[in-house]
Amino acid sequence: MEDLLAPGTAASAPVRRPRRRPAFHALKVAAVQHLCDDAAAVSFDIPAGLAEEFAFAPGQSLTLRREIDGRDERRSYSICSPAGADPRIGVRVVPGGLFSSWLVNEVKPGDTVEVMAPTGAFTPDLSTPGHHVLIAAGSGITPMLSIAESVLAADDRSRVTLFYGNRRTDSVMFADELADLKDLYPARFQLAHVLSREPREAELLTGRLDAGRLSALIDGLVDVSEADHWWLCGPHGMVLDAQKVLADLGVPGERVHQELFFAGEEPVAVRHEEPRTDGPVSQVTVILDGRSTTSALPRQVTILDSAARVRPDLPFACKGGVCGTCRARVTEGEADMRRNYALEPAEVDAGYVLTCQSYPVSDSLTVDFDT
Repeated sequence: MEDLLAPGTAASAPVRRPRRRPAFHALKVAAVQHLCDDAAAVSFDIPAGLAEEFAFAPGQSLTLRREIDGRDERRSYSICSPAGADPRIGVRVVPGGLFSSWLVNEVKPGDTVEVMAPTGAFTPDLSTPGHHVLIAAGSGITPMLSIAESVLAADDRSRVTLFYGNRRTDSVMFADELADLKDLYPARFQLAHVLSREPREAELLTGRLDAGRLSALIDGLVDVSEADHWWLCGPHGMVLDAQKVLADLGVPGERVHQELFFAGEEPVAVRHEEPRTDGPVSQVTVILDGRSTTSALPRQVTILDSAARVRPDLPFACKGGVCGTCRARVTEGEADMRRNYALEPAEVDAGYVLTCQSYPVSDSLTVDFDT
């Protein structure tokens, strides 16, 4: 898969909203704002009749659908607008990415795009004031902008510290919006830009946003004992470094929340597998929108890929174990989840799996998308 993969969630993220029916709606593009050479923000007009369905929490994402060469392709993009506004997504072109290139370079105001209602649990509790520390790199700033602006506007006792890593000044997404936010909340919003390929006056702000630099930044700018929540968003390596730094500092796991845009240095490849008819099968029951369907499915193919043949309405986006859109709960039987970058440990313990990464194991299996 070549395009932006959004949303996994982290340990002890806020409780998820009840699952909505995974319907797509044709939305008109309201505006396309070019942020830098390879990135843009795309906003949508929401009809009055869909206002409630497209109400979102800061940090959530939208799944977009497009037919490419006769194939149903989907991508998830984080919302960058604050709570209460119309949804706007941030998109950075991934080399060779048909979906991201189309959004950044071809889509125009007035065009129609198929969009699913907001999803995701990478969301702060706006009703409780606190100090939120955001650590982002590259396009990982997209949900962070929504979180920062929403948190600061919700309560004048809340504070935000943002460490944001990029290669050069001209590659910084939402540079103007971040500067405006700093001007609007000078006492409550602390911003540190870190550039890896462009020297800055302060040596601490020059280089990669790795474990060593993060440790120094936190030591100089954050009182760890007073930070209520830590939000991590970006490439897998940066997120792992940040997790290690925070663990070494004794930050409780329930205060750390993560979102991955890529599961590795390269985008996750989406597999388009044809179910095999040979080999062992399981009787798999899929529950979605209150409707139950039972089919004999091969054990060599993921539950999502094989079950979608009989239930094409199953929700999915990245198929890489990153976004969490295909999350379901195993209520009977056993499934083998091979990869997980989206579910919290507590969710896995409760029986949830990513159906795009899970294979039937037992003779009979029930997966419930409605829980």
